[in-house]
Amino acid sequence: MEGYPVWATVSPMQTLAVDHPLVAHKLTTLRDVRTDSPTFRRLADELVTLLAYEATRDVRVVEATVETPLAPTQGVQLASPKPLVVPILRAGLGMLDGMTRLLPTAEVGFLGMIRDEGTLQAQTYATRLPDDLSGRQCYVLDPMLATGGTLAAAIQLLLDRGANDVTALCLLAAPEGLKYMEQAFEGTEVPIRVVTAAVDSHLNDLGFIMPGLGDAGDRLYGVV
Repeated sequence: MEGYPVWATVSPMQTLAVDHPLVAHKLTTLRDVRTDSPTFRRLADELVTLLAYEATRDVRVVEATVETPLAPTQGVQLASPKPLVVPILRAGLGMLDGMTRLLPTAEVGFLGMIRDEGTLQAQTYATRLPDDLSGRQCYVLDPMLATGGTLAAAIQLLLDRGANDVTALCLLAAPEGLKYMEQAFEGTEVPIRVVTAAVDSHLNDLGFIMPGLGDAGDRLYGVV
């Protein structure tokens, strides 16, 4: 979307709309109302892995020495403490495999949040996270950054527990949600990033992203 180039920075938040033909191709199929749930799940999984590649460019590493079949050589490995991946239930679960495929040694926490469709406010109903996240890099999985309330509340919870670097991966984002995030974390010194496949046009009167792809949870798992 115009106004959000490859990297857009509003301190301390950065937004990356990934510009890649495979990302655009998979997102187009996800948008299609004819795409069934099994296909949607597979494509979402593949798309997240592509987004994760960009999202982890700043993952912390340390130097390491290994023995090849011919000689010792220098490389890098993930630093401690290990990164923490946090899917927001339930739709965020559909992004978990794609993320951990790229970060198999990361630890996984879970955060249950739901948006009240009347007030559009986020409510937390379950947490499975370490009490102390001091020094941790966290990757939050939330398919749709719409109003921004749910994602902002999730990130604030991680910050309150000591996380000092947070990156959110979203299939889609709306300008209203990004603006809300920028305002919510204005003055925060912790780096916060949003990596998304696209920034869409706007939110409709019900708070859904337009043109969007519908309710990500319903399309992943069906209407329950």
